Amino acid sequence: MSPIDRRTVLFMSAGAIMSSLIPAAVSAAINPAPVGKPGDFDFLTGEWRIHNRFREGETWIEFPGEATVVAILNGIASVEELRIPARGFSGMGLRLLDVENKIWSDHWVNAKSGVVTVPGQIGVFEDGVGTFLSEGEGASVPELYRGVWDRITPTSCRWYQGTSRDGGNSWDDSWFMDWTRVG
Repeated sequence: MSPIDRRTVLFMSAGAIMSSLIPAAVSAAINPAPVGKPGDFDFLTGEWRIHNRFREGETWIEFPGEATVVAILNGIASVEELRIPARGFSGMGLRLLDVENKIWSDHWVNAKSGVVTVPGQIGVFEDGVGTFLSEGEGASVPELYRGVWDRITPTSCRWYQGTSRDGGNSWDDSWFMDWTRVG
């Protein structure tokens, strides 16, 4: 097989895999308006320093991090390399726009496992805030998981995550990342 044929097969396979990462049916709680568009994550492109505040049990800990983010495929994909040396942690955020359905999916790859989270969180940006949700089974009840991008300016933004055990009526936010652009 020629190099061009291999690339074509690779991209076709990747497209099939990525379309299967967005679930065909999700609960009513996870049903974003179809307003996603190419470039929604362009604000994140660049080099960043990150102040993390994370809760372990009842204790909040703070530590630095850094990230490099690139937009590719004319703004329908954003790839983030996150590095947190103080915690011996790194990984990759992969954000993809389903162009036809106008919904973003936000996936995580931990560098220790190399496995893409499936199905990832789905969502969109509305009024300058990106909200991404997924669902799972908690220890005793179903849980919703939320990641939010807000406070977006040319030089900063914030991401935070939380869990809901009551269908999204209340949230237990446990990780805050304040991003500051480098340079």
